[in-house]
Amino acid sequence: MAAEAILKALAKARVAVIGDVMLDHYVTGAVRRISPEAPVPILLAGSERHALGGAANVAANVAALGGSVAVLALIGDDAAGHQLSSMLSGLEGVSAHLLATTHPTVVKTRYVGDRQQILRVDRESLEPYPPAAIEALMAALDEVIAKTDVVVLSDYGKGTLTDPVLAAVFAVAARAKMPVIVDPKRKALADYRGASFITPNRKELEAAVDLPTGTDAQAQAAAAAAIAQSGAAILLTRSEKGMSLFREGAAPLHLSTQAREVFDVSGAGDTVVAALAAGLAGGLSVERAMQVANSAAGVVVAKLGTAVCTTNELRQALTRASARAPVETAPPQSAPATWDQTAEIRRTWRDEGLTVGFANGCFDLLHPGHVTLLRRAAGQVDRLIVAINADASVAALKGPSRPVQTQDARAAVLLGLKGVDLVVVFNQDTPLELITRLMPDVLFKGADYREEDVVGGDVVKAAGGRVVLIDLVEGHSTSALVKRANEQS
Repeated sequence: MAAEAILKALAKARVAVIGDVMLDHYVTGAVRRISPEAPVPILLAGSERHALGGAANVAANVAALGGSVAVLALIGDDAAGHQLSSMLSGLEGVSAHLLATTHPTVVKTRYVGDRQQILRVDRESLEPYPPAAIEALMAALDEVIAKTDVVVLSDYGKGTLTDPVLAAVFAVAARAKMPVIVDPKRKALADYRGASFITPNRKELEAAVDLPTGTDAQAQAAAAAAIAQSGAAILLTRSEKGMSLFREGAAPLHLSTQAREVFDVSGAGDTVVAALAAGLAGGLSVERAMQVANSAAGVVVAKLGTAVCTTNELRQALTRASARAPVETAPPQSAPATWDQTAEIRRTWRDEGLTVGFANGCFDLLHPGHVTLLRRAAGQVDRLIVAINADASVAALKGPSRPVQTQDARAAVLLGLKGVDLVVVFNQDTPLELITRLMPDVLFKGADYREEDVVGGDVVKAAGGRVVLIDLVEGHSTSALVKRANEQS
């Protein structure tokens, strides 16, 4: 799927993020010696910065990917809370619903020397939030979730996502038939029953089911136990092994890591859940959203500290991944696809957001004119379907001596051309019925036609598609080739 199509889908995403927000504080500098007072490094502080952490980082990542996000959380009525609120509210696409409580805002201070974390200091209260704060949060759920398409529960174990809050979120989402993605902290995954996806890392999954996750087979067994507990699909992040998606009744999907160099994994899980949520909210398939999440995670782990993946960085990552991966096409053909097969593949491409083109003709004795037309057509779309006249149709159009090659032979030649993704045969005089069934995004024809005369052009344009006329290469004609061959025989 083209990177631009993915980014366009992400821009339509509307996500609600509910959970534990925190303020990340970084003190960075250089380490040159060990303290004479104790065997610890001395950090010569050079700079300080603050970043959004926890659920706030999830929201920031959704916004950075171009989506809109409403975040609902509890903060302290203190300087850290005010700073966190200001940082969130200053992000384009973010609607912040931060409820002040008597609890202090959670702050994590990381001391980093020479790009290595030396120490982390946490400031937080271990007491539960006051019941009134939890009740106020629950009262705001309907308003926050109402204008979104996917809910994320970002659980850092700081007390926001109590049992009543979880039950209320799952109930609201169920009524709206809205998927819920949980980034878990609880060991009992059954507490998240009602979620659509749970996104543990290896340590979290192993703790939840008391099973190893080192190999693919072990990870699958552990995920099966987690699915039995929670009823949710499991998207497992596996560090250097990438990530794996496990769903009941479906084969596992494994993606290798896309990180070029890993500096810091802080907040990488936030990016994964944010990209997955944005992809699903934008209408991408689960598989495609997972690929987006994998690419986004590869970007942020190459950065120091809690960070986000921007649309431009994602575009570059997706382009690199596409260059490394084999081009996705329909299953290899040794013969033309049936109409039903073609329609199913077309639906899959539509679900993935791909732009699909359609060209048709007899294509008997393929010549440079044909090749040029198809190459130029393929260059304007993500996938190209070529429909060829059946043998009987060619004979009716061109005479009893045609076609020179059977429809299977013509299909085999076309499938050997780069850019031709699918070949299908039609028996009718025109491809109108086939075009109406497939409804391509772009209809291609040679420039010897007028746009208003292109069969199916009105149908495609009425559905929001377009007709493209491609200049022909002069001096090439199958009929002329046949005539010349007959004259020389």
